[in-house]
Amino acid sequence: MNTTNLYLESVKKQFLYYRTLGEKAMEQLEPEQLFISINKDTNSIATIIKHLSGNMLSRWTDFFTSDGEKEWRNRDSEFEETIETKAELLIFWNKGWDCFFELLFSLKPEQLSEIIYIRNEKHTVIEAINRQLAHYPYHIGQIVFYAKQLKKSEWESLSIKKNKSKS
Repeated sequence: MNTTNLYLESVKKQFLYYRTLGEKAMEQLEPEQLFISINKDTNSIATIIKHLSGNMLSRWTDFFTSDGEKEWRNRDSEFEETIETKAELLIFWNKGWDCFFELLFSLKPEQLSEIIYIRNEKHTVIEAINRQLAHYPYHIGQIVFYAKQLKKSEWESLSIKKNKSKS
């Protein structure tokens, strides 16, 4: 397998892992906990998901033919509390990830060096993927951290449990 194939397989695994991590964190919460914001400057998990979905839809729709910052995207509205149910929230979550994975899983190694635009700035496809490989896990980390705080002692670890490294 050549380097570009290895890269594509690696990033697919990484993004699938982070999606799963976010889902496992959310599964541990009561539906109403997804909408808790501890102060006016903190986003709820629902708001973070709404932002992730908006970013994914903007970046990966018409990826090769239009700028990744779509004119129809209203980024500011992503931070408004408008989602009311977990079911509605999961529609946003899945719509964003589905759009992203549809594009990612369709990429061919020879496309990785092609130029695309995000906010009128040139990026290779690899750069665009790497940009999101930093962005999406950042927000998944927020979701996991927030969920863990909301669950307190009832939290089921998503990796190696505390003081269980040797086992």
